[in-house]
Amino acid sequence: MTFFYQIKGEGEPVLLLHGFTGSSFTWKGLDEHLPFQLVTPDLAGHGQTSRLAADLETEAGFLKKMMSDAGFSSFHLVGYSMGGRLALALALLYPEAVRSLVLESTSPGLENEEERAARRQSDEKLAQQIEQEGVASFVNFWESIPMFASQKELPMAVQQEVRKERLAQSARGLASSLRSMGTGSQLSYWQQLQNLTMPVLLLTGTRDEKFTHIARRMSECVPFCEWIQFDGAGHAIHVEQREKFGTIVKTFLLNQKGGQQSGN
Repeated sequence: MTFFYQIKGEGEPVLLLHGFTGSSFTWKGLDEHLPFQLVTPDLAGHGQTSRLAADLETEAGFLKKMMSDAGFSSFHLVGYSMGGRLALALALLYPEAVRSLVLESTSPGLENEEERAARRQSDEKLAQQIEQEGVASFVNFWESIPMFASQKELPMAVQQEVRKERLAQSARGLASSLRSMGTGSQLSYWQQLQNLTMPVLLLTGTRDEKFTHIARRMSECVPFCEWIQFDGAGHAIHVEQREKFGTIVKTFLLNQKGGQQSGN
């Protein structure tokens, strides 16, 4: 159940979960915008957490224990992409521990077994590609997919930071993440969204059409939900519009009045 993680800042605890090929480094600089106690782990198969990934529900239990061991019985939760799917699992399994939930570019999963089976096949093929061709070859492919096209407009220094973080991953770790935590292996959470009892904030970029469509549907299912779109942003809003992302997340968290559950 071991994670590498860092804790920075003071105030109410906020657990931040990065996306696929990311690490705790993903959230670099956000502490300047978020006046909270930020807990940033490297998820299984990523960064300095060398442990291979289990399924989302198991990993959610591990994170809950990690936070309890760190002294946090409840906390705010922020998740991006893969980390958002993990955050959703954690919030559904342990609602008493999650004061509020922020989901950036997140999907509740695929709705039928046929779709999931096709995605598992695709994820397995990708996992084998990583194992056979190595991380550098995979990163070249990953950076070329349409979902990350908007990142090519970022300053070169930012692009290089993102690429360096991706290249620092291990083939074994990424492959395990795809097989165990990929969208194909994930249970569908669509029917459980109505069970979320905490305030929820959905964040998407207007250039990320797929996740904009998903968020629109999610916003109709989640009881206490706010949805904010970032004009001109793609999938990784916290990278592309970091300051605005930090300001909006900060405002949402501060509005929770000490973490009390509320629909306001």
